[in-house]
Amino acid sequence: MLNLATVLESSARDRPDATAITFPGSTFTYAEVDGLANQVAIGIRAAGIEPGQRIALCSPNVPQFIFVYFGIIKAGCVVVPFNVLLAEDEFAYILEDSGAVGFFCFEGTNELPVGETGRRAFDRADGCRYFWSISLDPQAPDPFPGASTFHSLVQGADDHFDTVDRSGEDTAVILYTSGTTGRPKGAELTHSNLVLNTVVLAKVTDLSDQDRILVALPLFHVFGQVVLMLAGFLGNCRLVLMPRFEPAAVFERVKAERVTVLAGVPTMYWGLLTFAEAEPGLDAGGALETVRVCATGGAAMPLEVLRAVEERFNVTVLEGYGLSETSPGVSFNSVDVERRAGSVGRAIWGVEMRIVDPSDNPLPPRETGEVVVRGHCVMKGYLNRPEATAEAMRGGWFHTGDLGYMDEEGYLYIVDRLKDLVIRGGYNVYPREVEEVLIEHPEVSLCAVIGVPHEQYGEELKAFIVREPGSHLDAETVIAFARERVAAYKYPRIVEFCDSLPMNATGKILKTHLRKQP
Repeated sequence: MLNLATVLESSARDRPDATAITFPGSTFTYAEVDGLANQVAIGIRAAGIEPGQRIALCSPNVPQFIFVYFGIIKAGCVVVPFNVLLAEDEFAYILEDSGAVGFFCFEGTNELPVGETGRRAFDRADGCRYFWSISLDPQAPDPFPGASTFHSLVQGADDHFDTVDRSGEDTAVILYTSGTTGRPKGAELTHSNLVLNTVVLAKVTDLSDQDRILVALPLFHVFGQVVLMLAGFLGNCRLVLMPRFEPAAVFERVKAERVTVLAGVPTMYWGLLTFAEAEPGLDAGGALETVRVCATGGAAMPLEVLRAVEERFNVTVLEGYGLSETSPGVSFNSVDVERRAGSVGRAIWGVEMRIVDPSDNPLPPRETGEVVVRGHCVMKGYLNRPEATAEAMRGGWFHTGDLGYMDEEGYLYIVDRLKDLVIRGGYNVYPREVEEVLIEHPEVSLCAVIGVPHEQYGEELKAFIVREPGSHLDAETVIAFARERVAAYKYPRIVEFCDSLPMNATGKILKTHLRKQP
């Protein structure tokens, strides 16, 4: 039997009084985190929710995310994390598709009204029976009539709970990732997937109880969730939790907390670099002097940016590679082996990588093809999508959709993407999903969305629009229309109008031609 909660429980047993989390205005020991997670588990079971049932969680980086996450796992249930930037329709779709019976949702702010959005989506999801609002203030009333709060759920509950045994092959977390159809698919990650990936990633970064990990990556994303939170807890580390990424605050927290591990997507490092260049009074060379590991993933880091970061801050940046479907770690430039700039490293323990041609035949070193993976990291499958699972797992290998090559020593280099996936600031966006929204505008006759290079975000969304005859539709209207219907990182910031779109003989839009346009 195996339960992912042991990642927390082992540290709570060994170092109960050690600091597990620091957050602006609050600090929690390992014993306190474990106790609060136990109280959440008791509340979940008292509500009549059974092991194996799914519970949604939508929250920014606040301590309650961690309490609820482990409480769900301890109760033997399945966590379905939500991106806080999703639109109402996206919330409602995932609640319905996942079959979630409960929903923990952050109350939100004026700038991020996720609570109102989540509550409206909950009201549309017939199978979702329980809604708990997460507030930072224990005395705050529930902003949603008829609902309950996180604090009312745990208030007065015992802080001891017998964690529910689960099989290693039972699903622990379902991460929704966009598919080629444009509709998100739920990748089922098992207890075994996540425990093994956590153990290996903690080892390759050599985590110990002396480490203090800055957590500015969102915990609802697989990178922050596994590489930082789970691996950090397994390593008895202290998590320095930040509600959002802000360069000035990162430098302040690194110095104040003497942070030793820093991880982020390339745009975060770009942000730190840009901030440092604009602040002549900042001692950039000493700003990260306590940091021994700088890790990056989520998207390829341009070599120019990597070198600038290393020179400016006197650090070494280690790149890794993974996906939601691979729990996430596939490869990494670990701290104890040679790092090769531009490479995302070699396969981690227990994982195999291969480069294949379109017929799935293995390719020799330095030939570019699709990256396929197998090993303990690979998901159980896509929830309720056997055909999509079978297609992705052809021949027993998970097909990533990424193009790359390996050198003679097994270092992987990501070259491009086989699919039309756009990675904006570390978030995955499939153009077809955006196109399906844009085409709903009455003055849009035809559209195509691609990713174009962007200095800050890596890629930006650009929409090519063919107007309906007689229309005078402008770019601002198109952008506003999309912004109201999709998550903030998905709507196009660039719009170009044209009389027609390039197509092949079957009527398929040739996006390769669009990408070649200046």
